[in-house]
Order: sequence, then C-alpha cells, then structure tokens
Amino acid sequence: MAEKVTKEMNILDIAQKYPESIAIFHKYGLGCLGCAAARFENLEAGAKVHGYDPDAMVADINAVINAGE
Repeated sequence: MAEKVTKEMNILDIAQKYPESIAIFHKYGLGCLGCAAARFENLEAGAKVHGYDPDAMVADINAVINAGE
C-alpha cells in the first residue's frame, strides 16, 4: 500500500486531491475543511489542535485512498 498522504501536507490540498479523505476528517471531528486554517495548516497541526493522533489520521486516509484504487 503506497502512502499518498503525509502529515506534512496541507489539509485543503489533501481534501481537494483526495475527496474520499473528507469522510476521515469528519470521522475525527475535523469539520475544518471550510475554515481559514485549512488553507494554511498541515494535517499534523490540525490533528494536534483537535487532540487527535496525526499518524492515525494519515493511516486512515491512506487506507481509504488505496481501497478506492
């Protein structure tokens, strides 16, 4: 399974490139895709601000992306 998303990537860029990732952001309670921070924050910063493990989020997002291939 190839890793497509990393925790250093911008949240909005991930959502735009991989729309299936939006379900994972919502699963973790990050409805921030429409907020201004999503344009500037990377996944790691966004996850930590909301109290989530960025590595777990990355794994879940990549699993969903790879499942759709």
